[in-house]
Amino acid sequence: MKFDIDWTAVSVELDTHGWAVLPNLLSEAQCDGVSRLYEGGQGFRSHVVMGRHGFGRGEYRYFSYPLPPLVEALRSSIYPHLAPLANRWHERMGKTVRFPPAHAAFIQRCHEAGQVRPTPLLLQYGPDDYNCLHQDLYGEHVFPLQLAVLLSEPGKDFAGGEFVITEQRPRMQTRVAVVPLQKGDAVLFAVNSRPVSGVRGDYQVKLRHGVSRLRTGHRHTLGVIFHDAGRSS
Repeated sequence: MKFDIDWTAVSVELDTHGWAVLPNLLSEAQCDGVSRLYEGGQGFRSHVVMGRHGFGRGEYRYFSYPLPPLVEALRSSIYPHLAPLANRWHERMGKTVRFPPAHAAFIQRCHEAGQVRPTPLLLQYGPDDYNCLHQDLYGEHVFPLQLAVLLSEPGKDFAGGEFVITEQRPRMQTRVAVVPLQKGDAVLFAVNSRPVSGVRGDYQVKLRHGVSRLRTGHRHTLGVIFHDAGRSS
């Protein structure tokens, strides 16, 4: 796992665009190792077929506790770099909730509120699969940023299947971004809303994310969400 990340530059990208790419976060071997977990079927708490719920086409599995070491390491090592930005965003948006510096303390807060189900997940797409625009909220306690790691190689393992983010601005048309990712790259992005500076001060924009239709091949993605889910999620 890559640790030489310029977090100052990442924060600037997140402030400016609502998303930022972390190139080569995982090695090819790490990507392949995580992808293989899907077919094993062990270490997951649930299996979701998107078409049954109107989420799109494709499927995903939520990991159970204890998380795989690599997934746990991503969660616990990246969160501390994001917590200061999350607190600044909440301050700018007029929200009173603040986030502790360590991920374990935030997860304890989630669990004390009944959000005890782990949310990191592994997604699998085949030809004609796609993921509708959505937000991963899961409960009252929501960390405002999350991570997705592309585990497959575009142009080799699959075609199509671009990661898409939309931003709904007040009284304006929706802005769309197609995030360029290669195998092992990760994208950090806003879960729900983020502050934007305007001529009259800060205002909020709403974000959603999804995956466009896969034309050929197969695609795996690791999703790392920093808050846990309630029992009904």
